[in-house]
Amino acid sequence: MRSLLYLIAVILIIGWLLGVFVYSATGLIHVLIVLAILSLLLGVIRRA
Repeated sequence: MRSLLYLIAVILIIGWLLGVFVYSATGLIHVLIVLAILSLLLGVIRRA
């Protein structure tokens, strides 16, 4: 389960970076980065 959360976080971060540098859809980009940070935090909390 932990590796799945990290995979989702990495995919969301890559999507966010592509959105920042390639596209100009600002609202969706910020939602993606928030979701990526939340999934990383959940992974850290569940591991502890």
